[in-house]
Amino acid sequence: MSDAQVTQYTVLLYSDDPAVRDRIRQAIGVRPAADLKVEFADAATWEDCRNLLDKYEIDLMVLDGEAAPAGGLGIARQTKDEYATPPPVCVVLARAADRWLAAYAQVDQTLVMPLDPVTTGQTVAAMLRARRNGAIPLGTLGQIP
Repeated sequence: MSDAQVTQYTVLLYSDDPAVRDRIRQAIGVRPAADLKVEFADAATWEDCRNLLDKYEIDLMVLDGEAAPAGGLGIARQTKDEYATPPPVCVVLARAADRWLAAYAQVDQTLVMPLDPVTTGQTVAAMLRARRNGAIPLGTLGQIP
């Protein structure tokens, strides 16, 4: 596949722990699929997330559900509430049983620690392709980004 056919996306990684951001980044990789390239924007606080969302075109948010003081689920819900056209959101959870909380937070997808690189790459690639094809993320009130 030539570089002309590869689409570049910006993924916001949020965690208060740089080691967790690194694990997520490694699980996704810079080429989660042959037709996709990813660049990462790191955020350690909700304020960092908000600044990145306001200043850049963020195609996907991947949030640490265990971060503190602002958890990924809270940031997901707040993003969906405060932005008319939020990007799709994937939250990394410590327990699969917390997926019901993710549904309340209007999270588009979840991943569970420890991250499997194959599943993580497939999930991120599917979310980015859906965005490219015009899918409307949860919480956008039917507005196309």
